[in-house]
Amino acid sequence: MIVTTDFPIYTLGDYAYKAIQKHFKKILKWEKLVRQDKDPEALHQMRVGMRRLRSSVNGFSLGIVVPKAISDKNIGRIARKLGELRDLDVLQETLENVYQPNLPDKEKVLMTAVFKTLKKQRNDAVAGVKPILKDDTYKSLKESLKVWLEAPTYQDSAALPIQQVVPDLLLPEVSHFLLHPGWLIGTKIENTDIAVLKDWEREKIEQVLTKDGENLHSLRKQAKRLRYQMELFPDLYGDSYKSHLAEVKKVQEILGQLNDSVVLADWLSYVCKSKLLHKLPTLAKLIEEKRYILWGEWRCLQEVYIKPETKQDFRLTILHPYDNRTNDDNSTQVVALATN
Repeated sequence: MIVTTDFPIYTLGDYAYKAIQKHFKKILKWEKLVRQDKDPEALHQMRVGMRRLRSSVNGFSLGIVVPKAISDKNIGRIARKLGELRDLDVLQETLENVYQPNLPDKEKVLMTAVFKTLKKQRNDAVAGVKPILKDDTYKSLKESLKVWLEAPTYQDSAALPIQQVVPDLLLPEVSHFLLHPGWLIGTKIENTDIAVLKDWEREKIEQVLTKDGENLHSLRKQAKRLRYQMELFPDLYGDSYKSHLAEVKKVQEILGQLNDSVVLADWLSYVCKSKLLHKLPTLAKLIEEKRYILWGEWRCLQEVYIKPETKQDFRLTILHPYDNRTNDDNSTQVVALATN
């Protein structure tokens, strides 16, 4: 079917197919290198592909019909195993490249035992990844994805133009993001107005991270889900959308680094069998200083996203695909619609 239009018209089904195909190809591309365990970047890329595949299958669930093997549970189980190994790689990279060069010789000697323990834990994690890439769950997932991509099945809503439905796909995730209780940590509400409490001492920040760290980590995960969904549709929106997407990514990254620093300190304390400050005081101070900087960056984003006008701008942006797009090419385009 050929349609003449001022801009490409694609359906919900088209976008679902394109996303699932893209992420499945990425998983297959890096699978062999992950099995060989020769390149940490391969693990990272395959893990990202699995996470984005999971997000796409969930995000487009109202428009597609997939076999049971392509389930959130199955994809999540594989992604978690890859994640356990990837987390150890990140931990090692951070210690080696960020902190160890700045340690005194005495502490560098102690780090030898730390890296020995880390290597053992990583070997155990590798031993957990290799079997899962050989088991029936992964094989069934791959085969089911291949079959579905050859002959995709859809629900009736898949035939709707993507411009009509994209706000309905994105707004639930935006709402969960904006209403997350993590935004209210370290704030004060007076007469319905929210204010960020400032000039915190480092000790206070440490107390908040101990008390509310899980809540901030939960907000990071919601930011990640929203980011993955938004990154499916940048061609449908303009500059305002791209700005919000960039800030959602910042929230995810900064809160992720904050959580990583807490996990790192706890892991090191466990390995050292004492408080980190007692055996590795310089390292403990460096980690604390890094958290203090990250906390300041987080507070800047928090101040922006607790403002009613920011939230309203975000909602309105999502509600109006194409409204802010600059059309440099006004020529008519001819598009062949997918007829799956």
